[in-house]
Amino acid sequence: MFYPIKNTKVYEQVIEQIKQMVDDGTLKKGDKLPSERDLVEQLNVSRASIREALKALEVIGLIDCKQGEGNYIKTSFEDNLFEPLSIMFMLEESDPESIWELRKIMEVEAAGLASKRINNKDLKELKELTERFLDLDNEEIHAEIDKKFHYKIAKCCGNILIYNILKTLSNLVDHFIKDIRKSILVDKGNKEILFSQHHNIYLSMESHDSKAARKAMREHFDFANKYMNK
Repeated sequence: MFYPIKNTKVYEQVIEQIKQMVDDGTLKKGDKLPSERDLVEQLNVSRASIREALKALEVIGLIDCKQGEGNYIKTSFEDNLFEPLSIMFMLEESDPESIWELRKIMEVEAAGLASKRINNKDLKELKELTERFLDLDNEEIHAEIDKKFHYKIAKCCGNILIYNILKTLSNLVDHFIKDIRKSILVDKGNKEILFSQHHNIYLSMESHDSKAARKAMREHFDFANKYMNK
């Protein structure tokens, strides 16, 4: 239950109460928060403080404020890391290769972990993505299938932090190393090379061979790295 607030920096204490309720399981993903009027009454604070707290919670990515519907605890947090990492990257004037380097390190290890945890259903889906890659001619669709292939492996790790961080890194690559996927696919001969690499990654997943999975993923990134500045 909420409890009345009497001290200074009221909106910050409203935020802390809501965060605490998420932490202890009182509020879960997708739960709707009480209306502003109800929060005012339960917390014994002004509507201005409630609105300030809700706005801050939306900015930090804890809630979705839906016009005319109310405020909800978010159900997906995949995009929460993108903005702060993008800002840090720009302010630090980092080299785009630093994004690629981090992504490679994480994806290589993620492949090893996923190979141990992947189940038959996910193997089937990964195989379908692998086979679709060879059958398509459109570069944009190819690039999208490539992303889905890597997202599937990340998800098979069974670790929501790994999945969200790798998805954020993939988005950072798309933003700061524009069209790298398409630049690779411009050379028609690369289509077969990429298919072979994806197939090797899939086979390592199928055999649950973590060493082979890391090796196959590392080779895949080493090949793509040649197109970083093209």
